[in-house]
Amino acid sequence: MIKREAENELRYLATQFKAVAVVGPRQSGKTTLVRMVFEGKAYVSLENPDIRRFAMEDPRGFLYNYPNGAILDEIQRVPHLFSYLQQVLDERASKGQFILTGSNNFLLQESISQSLAGRVGYLFLLPLSMNELKYKDEIDFWLYKGGYPVLHQEETETSRFYANYIRTYIERDVRLLKNISDLYAFERFLRLCAGRIGQLLNMSNLAVEVGVDTKTIGAWLAVLETSFILFRLQPFHESYNKRIVKMPKIYFYDTGLACALLGVENQKQLALNPFRGHLFENAVIVELLKRRLNNGKTNNLFFWRDNVGNEIDVLVVMATEKLAIEIKSGQTISNEYFKGIQFWNKITQTGGGLVVYGGELVQRRSNGIQVVPLTELYANLDDLEKIESS
Repeated sequence: MIKREAENELRYLATQFKAVAVVGPRQSGKTTLVRMVFEGKAYVSLENPDIRRFAMEDPRGFLYNYPNGAILDEIQRVPHLFSYLQQVLDERASKGQFILTGSNNFLLQESISQSLAGRVGYLFLLPLSMNELKYKDEIDFWLYKGGYPVLHQEETETSRFYANYIRTYIERDVRLLKNISDLYAFERFLRLCAGRIGQLLNMSNLAVEVGVDTKTIGAWLAVLETSFILFRLQPFHESYNKRIVKMPKIYFYDTGLACALLGVENQKQLALNPFRGHLFENAVIVELLKRRLNNGKTNNLFFWRDNVGNEIDVLVVMATEKLAIEIKSGQTISNEYFKGIQFWNKITQTGGGLVVYGGELVQRRSNGIQVVPLTELYANLDDLEKIESS
């Protein structure tokens, strides 16, 4: 079994809160992790129709069957259970009573905010990180395969896995979240989003291509976000230059899923694929995000761009400073790699920065900018966390 970096945070939350909610994409390893950490607790899957019916018809009786608490898997399937869970938690003083998992962030947040505020700790679990897999192999293989645990622990064909994942998501999860009548249009919208990785989000343009209005596009984007398919990277607004871009960019939580949506059928097709650079950028940003979430920290990633094209791919905003990161998929270091960071350092009167690229060398330049391969990113994140905690 692959050791998850989030395990320590999960154990800690169970000592601080009466319940812990572990949320993330479907098949990201939530059930495996909580059953391993809390192996002495009863496990209840609310995907089971008989158990779900019991929980819906007699929620109080259902919960009182577990005087020592339990793991309630996919609890978003019975959202009104939270109201009854509140009373059960209030009657008992112990911490870590119930461990809740779900692949639908919206339903969990809505229910928790109404019923369990202050009683539940949150952990976001994304698919496996490169560090968890000790990954040092070809970057294109990682971009194509992604981080879903089943692909790294079993003999599962990647293309078949994602084809079924997409089909299940559209035909089942989307219907649970929102009553979308035209699933064909929604699937087209999903694939168009994959083609816009790393680009500014233009909902009007998407609406025209899909054939719906912008209000529908906004609602569908919310569905993709709350079911952990994609997320918006927000622009940094501090006005070093008043003419800055204020539209977000979109990225996927897993590059393997994005590749499948883009029609990439094997690793070899990535070498000349026009989306390879965007997928590489996506991979770096998600690795940064996984590191934060696995340690129980909030997302502190932004991008910065002005209206004449000066840009920082990722801006890590810490309490006392900001780290500018440029992402380049090429394997040969050139002066072009440093222009964005040098411009940022000039207007902010700061120094340093990090370039993550597709090569193999590690360089520390005299101007304080470091160049690291994606496979060496985590070693530099350790230094970053030392800065943030100092």
